[in-house]
Amino acid sequence: MAAPLIATFSKRYPPATVVDAELDLRHDAGPVTVLFGPSGSGKTTILRCIAGLERPDTGTIRFGDEVWCDAGRGVHVSPQARRIGVVFQQYALFPHLTVTGNIAFGCAGQRPRRLERVAAMLRLLDLQGLEHRYPSQLSGGQQQRVALARALAPEPRLLLLDEPLSALDAGVREPLRRDLRHRLAALDVPTLVVTHDRVEALALGDAMAVVVGGRVRQTGPVPEVFSRPADVVVAQTVGVETVIPGHVVERRDGLLTVTVGTSRLTTFDPGDMGSTVFVCVRAEEVILEREPSARASARNHLAGRVTGLTAEGPLVRVMLDCGFPIAALITRSAREDLDLHVGDVLTAVVKATSIHLVPRNGA
Repeated sequence: MAAPLIATFSKRYPPATVVDAELDLRHDAGPVTVLFGPSGSGKTTILRCIAGLERPDTGTIRFGDEVWCDAGRGVHVSPQARRIGVVFQQYALFPHLTVTGNIAFGCAGQRPRRLERVAAMLRLLDLQGLEHRYPSQLSGGQQQRVALARALAPEPRLLLLDEPLSALDAGVREPLRRDLRHRLAALDVPTLVVTHDRVEALALGDAMAVVVGGRVRQTGPVPEVFSRPADVVVAQTVGVETVIPGHVVERRDGLLTVTVGTSRLTTFDPGDMGSTVFVCVRAEEVILEREPSARASARNHLAGRVTGLTAEGPLVRVMLDCGFPIAALITRSAREDLDLHVGDVLTAVVKATSIHLVPRNGA
């Protein structure tokens, strides 16, 4: 098992910007952890401090039994001594070096060992046949693999990727996203990936840390963070479409009744919720029906009027007024089957398990 990375530090930028990191990354949670949040939230600063490219003002960074940084004692281990591989947002390949030259640049040691590592990386990243090409002669995906090969060549103990797909055209991101996930999962190297893209976070990560306003607000497995945000800020950051104030009006038999607008919702009682809450519902959890049905597993059947329809590739986002605004996400074929138009009246079905509550004072 790889050594855990434990980082608790602050980095200040005058006049008033502060980035606070509190991370406990253990390989048993999965090989890939995503630092997720909006642009400017502090993700790259956290990554650069872990890499040793920036010095925190306070706090410590530990990797296993090694102290990489202790600001209070003036300890700062160099990036080279940390044995970290870094892939930057723009890949930073040397334009005057071939694929072989770029990969070899990351290797230390005698020539036979360097050639052995280059050959291994060419095989691992499927770069055979491209050895003598220059970066300008490579596609975006090939450049990404060369950058990854260069970072892996010196056998790092930790791999850091800063927005690895943002430099690519949108049309090629999906296949490269799948390819990158496959390769990262196959490596025996714990990896930290910075991204502001929700789809990338879902596709690449096993665990994630949500960074907002320079602070880590929640960490945990990717599905858990996306479906069970810790507070309203995290909910909005991870893209929960419906986040709306509500009031708990009844507790009975492990269930809560919550008023939202002019409607009432039933959800499970987490046991520690006050009376003022935010109700969070993901759009893909909302089922639309022309006629009310007796779905045994769904407690919430809400009559609503369609207020908006927006095509999003193969999907359609449906906005409804059910006594409060709520979003649903359906396929284009489902829209055709329902023959949906703005102004139509239909039923939105939401399971009790699909409703997540966060305290109103948790913002």
